[in-house]
Amino acid sequence: MKLSELKKSGHAPSLFSAFLYFDISFMIWVLLGALGVYLTADFDLSAGQVGMIVAIPILAGSLFRVIMGVLTDRFGPKKTAIGGMIVTMVPLLWGWLFGYTLSELYMIGILLGVAGASFAAALPMASRWYPPHLQGVAMGIAGAGNSGTLLATLFGPRLAEVVGWNGVMGLALIPLSIVLCLYIFMAKEPPNQPAPKPLKQYFSVFKEKDTWYFCLLYSVTFGGFVGLTSFLSYFFVSQYGVSGVRAGDIVTLIVASGSFLRPVGGLISDKIGGVKLLQFLFLGVALCMFAVSLLPPLALVVTILFVGMGCLGMGNGAIFQLVPQRFQNEIGMVTGIVGAAGGIGGFVLPNVLGSLKDITGTYATGFITCSIVALVAFAILLYAQAGWRKEWSVSGKQVRI
Repeated sequence: MKLSELKKSGHAPSLFSAFLYFDISFMIWVLLGALGVYLTADFDLSAGQVGMIVAIPILAGSLFRVIMGVLTDRFGPKKTAIGGMIVTMVPLLWGWLFGYTLSELYMIGILLGVAGASFAAALPMASRWYPPHLQGVAMGIAGAGNSGTLLATLFGPRLAEVVGWNGVMGLALIPLSIVLCLYIFMAKEPPNQPAPKPLKQYFSVFKEKDTWYFCLLYSVTFGGFVGLTSFLSYFFVSQYGVSGVRAGDIVTLIVASGSFLRPVGGLISDKIGGVKLLQFLFLGVALCMFAVSLLPPLALVVTILFVGMGCLGMGNGAIFQLVPQRFQNEIGMVTGIVGAAGGIGGFVLPNVLGSLKDITGTYATGFITCSIVALVAFAILLYAQAGWRKEWSVSGKQVRI
């Protein structure tokens, strides 16, 4: 497979639109995590409370992804995405103009989950425009929109120093409005949009054991990526005593690894198969998380997390090289379900890190737990692979898994 083939296939403006939509939505989805230090100062939060606050949008996004997946399969990814962006404006307005109490913050976090649900519309837009042998790279490009976390961690703390966290919520409306306008004019509904089915048929994919395998694996790769993204700023401030702005810069560097290597994971998976790549990546994550649990000096822990986040990002790309091969006709619904599982993993991780820190007095126990979870994912992958065929037939073509 050559990248030049990407130019000859599909619809580049729609692929770019899917990236933009996912990118700005992801930025907004993790905004509370990027502003965690400032929320702590305003509401006097403990480590466990911070873990809960930054995890609420992630959990809500998991629930909304299933809904968005159904809407994508029934009405198309373009219409669903436009609706999602309009709804996302509500919590931003709320946080900007109000957001004075902790209960309001919880509600804002829940509504921000709609931004996280963008996954279930952005990836099917990319997938349905491209042939099977380009699924890894196309899905990787659209999925690289998780680089929106870079915008949140880089600019969020800096702007909060000037306008406060409420003001940052209001400023986020500007890029969201621009992307909404671009999306309306650039994106096109895929030509192979499946015909609407009775609602219960969409949920039949829950009967497939492969759905659950993908959910378990993605809860570790994507859950690890978004969970760490949401919590690391607070971790660096509380463990290493850096400022909120410097913590944001450090997290931006770390997140860049996972964001930009996601398409690379998809590209390599197209060549050697997603399963083979995932085996190495899960082991890499386990080693990195164990090394972080030793709480080494700041420069070393940043390097380790950079490598670990890169493994998680490539893992996200590898899994979504596999998903379209198995569930092409149900890609919207399955993307929503698998994405929801990833969001649940992202909800659990910061809560585990924060709660174990409160209980044991150290972050070491939390990162050791993460290492063990990665090893469990490796074992699940080996077990699942034993029941999979070496190749899945998609549209009469054989593709690597």
